[in-house]
Amino acid sequence: MLLPPLLALAAAWSYGQAQVILKQREVSITRGHKTTASMDCIAEGIPDFQYANIHWYRQVAAKAPERILYIGPSAVSYDDNAYRNKYSSSKKGTNVCTLTIKDINSNDVGSYYCAYWHSVTGYYNKVFGSGTKLIVSDKRSSPPKNSEILQTKHKNQIMYVCFIEKFYPEVITVTWTEDEKEVTDNVVKGDAWQATKEEEYSIASWLTVPAESEDKKYYCKYEHEGKSTSLPTQEDSVKTSQDEDCRTVFSRDQLMHRTAYLVYIILLLKSSMYNIILFFIFRMWAYTKHRGKKA
Repeated sequence: MLLPPLLALAAAWSYGQAQVILKQREVSITRGHKTTASMDCIAEGIPDFQYANIHWYRQVAAKAPERILYIGPSAVSYDDNAYRNKYSSSKKGTNVCTLTIKDINSNDVGSYYCAYWHSVTGYYNKVFGSGTKLIVSDKRSSPPKNSEILQTKHKNQIMYVCFIEKFYPEVITVTWTEDEKEVTDNVVKGDAWQATKEEEYSIASWLTVPAESEDKKYYCKYEHEGKSTSLPTQEDSVKTSQDEDCRTVFSRDQLMHRTAYLVYIILLLKSSMYNIILFFIFRMWAYTKHRGKKA
């Protein structure tokens, strides 16, 4: 499961060195069985794009990425002849490369990455796109049915919790921005969860800022299946809890799931319970060690 982050890291490093970046739609493509899906790779900084070799990789859980094909100036080359009836690729305009997958079935589930070898001062670096996840399901996609921001003050900090509920499929992009610039410091994003296997997904992301930033307007932005929405923090609809601390906010029913529970534990570790927890951990460790010696 570390491969997608590593690919993203390679992409970022290569972009910084070569000024080349490949953009892909990160949200999922959902289709029924026996249909065709297409995904685009938008290239920036590649000279003579029509003559460039663009590679496509497929990566499934617990396996390394596998190259499917690459498209050059005039033809597509396949790593396995069996792929010819399944995959095809084409270039559009000056910077778009498309991968098409035919007769989709459950075996096609995975993340698909475009890539490009680029020379920088005599060295070749492979630039990867961010990847597009393909989900094969008979269930129709549905955008979030509810989204809101909770706000709470704790000591000299303000925490904004952005809830996005009841959407399908689970792939969703959530970011925080201020003055149209993405905020990455003190941002935590949980994993999407289901209360039951039949229910749709929900997710939470939270931003912590200094109390003196109370008058600043932040936005929680999400993108799901091509739909984008921004929620501002400085609105009457934002739910505020002045008298509750962070632990109380995280005890709400919406956050009694695995992701929020982990963050709740982290908050406890940062609170006055820190020394008590460490004390009990030490006692348990000493007891186990003592029994080990006796054995």
